[in-house]
Formats: sequence, structure tokens, C-alpha cells
Amino acid sequence: MVNIFQLKIALNYITPPIWRQVLVKSNTKLFDLHKIIQTTIGWTNSHLHQFIFNNYFYCNFNYEDDWDDNRQIDYSDIKLDELISKEKQQIIYEYNFNDGWEYTIEIEKVLPLDKNKKYPICLDGARHCPPEDCGGTGGYDDLLDIIKNPKHEEYDSMMEWLGWDFDPEYFNRNEIIASPLVTLYFQFNDLKFYFLESIHAFHKDNFCSADSIS
Repeated sequence: MVNIFQLKIALNYITPPIWRQVLVKSNTKLFDLHKIIQTTIGWTNSHLHQFIFNNYFYCNFNYEDDWDDNRQIDYSDIKLDELISKEKQQIIYEYNFNDGWEYTIEIEKVLPLDKNKKYPICLDGARHCPPEDCGGTGGYDDLLDIIKNPKHEEYDSMMEWLGWDFDPEYFNRNEIIASPLVTLYFQFNDLKFYFLESIHAFHKDNFCSADSIS
């Protein structure tokens, strides 16, 4: 039976917290969950990612490093409820291995499916995601210190690198991406796959108006 999971997706090691609350179908595939996370957080799917559960690594590529193959699992056909299905259960999502962004995904509630609704749905959230390639938590802390001080010697170069007035406190649920209109193509380690993104019109922060992702 397909249920609905109310998920809390929270970026680890950042205060005040950066988080999103979303409703997803319990049988959502991990690759689709990755797209949901990227979309609701506001990142651009520009780096490798993986899910971590019970010390296993669920991903769609092969590491070049000398990893134990028994711990690395192709997640192409794995659904979320095959890993977690009860309230308070958690799974880790890691994105951009250089920056080392890590999210904890927790099931807050298990709800009945409402056939009159389109899922997933973004319910709530707080704060803007860090800019891509800013150097992880340490680099992000430095960035915030610099942009708060126009007299900082790196202020002009940082603002030029950002390309826009970055507001770390900004979040608007009504600016979450919706219906699929654009196909983005990626190639990771000779593995080609298509990532169906959803957009109406990009803002400077890659958001557009809508409540859900089809």
C-alpha cells in the first residue's frame, strides 16, 4: 500500500537550521527523491550525491576509489520505503563530496494517500540553501562573514562571485519548482542519464512559482 511520508530534510552542521518539510509518496525511488531534494533546497544538481543508510551507500555511479563493492549499491530501482518506513526513521543524503554537504532526512509522519493531491508537495522550510561550490560549512561561514561587512577586503570579489544579492534568511514556499518543462543532461563517470527538471521561469536563485513537483 502506498502511503505519504511527511519528511523533514535538514542540512547538518549549520545554524540557524536550513530545512524543508515535504510530502512524498512512500514508494518514491531514491533517484526521484534526489530530484525532490535538489528542487526544494534550491541547488542545481551540479555534483555527485549518495544516500547513506545502515553504513551502505546508495548511488547511481561507481566510485573510482578503492571502496568495498558490497557497501556500494546501485539505487536505480530502490524505493524509499524499502529503507525507511516508520516515523522517526532517518536516512542521510550527501551532496557534492568536495564541499561535503550532508542532510538528515527523517519521517515525521506517515499519512494516507490523498488521490486528489499531486505529490510531492513542499509544506514549509527555513532559510536559503548555501551557494553551490562555496566550500562546505567552513566556506559558507566565511562567505556569510564577508557579505555582512562591506569593508571586508574580499567583499567586492565575493559579491562578484555570487553574482547577486544573496540573502541567507530568504525562503518562500511559493517559489518551489513545478511541472516538468526542461530536460537537463548529465554525464558522470561515463554513466549517462537524463534528469527531468521542472521549471516555469528561473529566478536569480533558480526558483519559480508553484507548490508541488509533478
